[in-house]
Amino acid sequence: MRRISRITVAGAATASLALALSACGGTSTSSGSDDGDKGLAIAYDVGGKGDQSFNDAAYAGLEKAKKEFGYETADIEPTDGETNADKEQRLVSLAKQGYNPVVGVGYAYAAPLKAAAERYPDTTFGIVDDATIEAKNVADLVYNEEQASYLAGVAAAKSTKTKTVGFVGGVDNPLIHKFQAGYEQGVKETDPKVKVVAQYLTQTAEEGGFASPDKGKTAAEGQIEKKADVVYAAAGLSGQGVIEAAAANKVWAIGVDSDQYKQEALAKYKDSILTSATKDVASAVYSLAKSVEDGKPETGIVRGDLKSGEVGLSNSNPKFADDAELQAAIKTAKEKIISGEIKVKSS
Repeated sequence: MRRISRITVAGAATASLALALSACGGTSTSSGSDDGDKGLAIAYDVGGKGDQSFNDAAYAGLEKAKKEFGYETADIEPTDGETNADKEQRLVSLAKQGYNPVVGVGYAYAAPLKAAAERYPDTTFGIVDDATIEAKNVADLVYNEEQASYLAGVAAAKSTKTKTVGFVGGVDNPLIHKFQAGYEQGVKETDPKVKVVAQYLTQTAEEGGFASPDKGKTAAEGQIEKKADVVYAAAGLSGQGVIEAAAANKVWAIGVDSDQYKQEALAKYKDSILTSATKDVASAVYSLAKSVEDGKPETGIVRGDLKSGEVGLSNSNPKFADDAELQAAIKTAKEKIISGEIKVKSS
């Protein structure tokens, strides 16, 4: 259930956004109206726009809101080596300019966003990913990623011929542990004989775990050498390297967050993308913007899961969609998760 709280929409300020954010990362603004109204603004996670995954999904939500509501929007790129203070400054600058809501994409925004929300109580803030912020003007847009990852594990176990599959995590942290836990459970409960080889690219995001396709490619190549013929990546932009390695070695890749089979930048590899474990970040970002437009801003925990349809598996690859046995196994697993018969681990 969505918890709704009515708050006052922030008014626009007069200072220049470009000047205010010049030290905080690249800025893209666009206006669809003449009355000066400002709406949704998003601050990207590591990897930025163009990751074909998490950040791009958030941007799709922004684009939908801009088109429907005809207002000015902003989307801000991260910078290398930035601190929490930099992130807070970015969010505060957006709120000061009158953007509402302001969304931080990624758990790294938790502390900065909480601080910004305290300074601007009449602005609605949102954070995408596992970060629970107890504030009256914050929506925690969270997901049961482990549930979609379980289904990815079912797909991997049913598709492997070598009885070995891989998992590449971008950063060794609790959020990505959810992806691994669900995936491994799905594999093992589908076929206990299948081995899962796993690797994390870095210990921290600052080391490039979510933004280094070369690291992803090297990790996937190592798993493929160990006979993995299906590799699932939960690694943001680094996942592109995993997909590239899978295509080069004629094995399957499983994408994450967005339907990566449909991503233009990955078109030459799409025949190697079996499916993607998706979470509908675009819908969550758009819904938050709509709630503000409607005068009833979402706050508290706003959760997406298999039951709500906000996490799941994509069916874009015909080889995946037309495999009746595989689809039946996934359908059964999905129904059992929704009913509670299968309890998916998150760690």
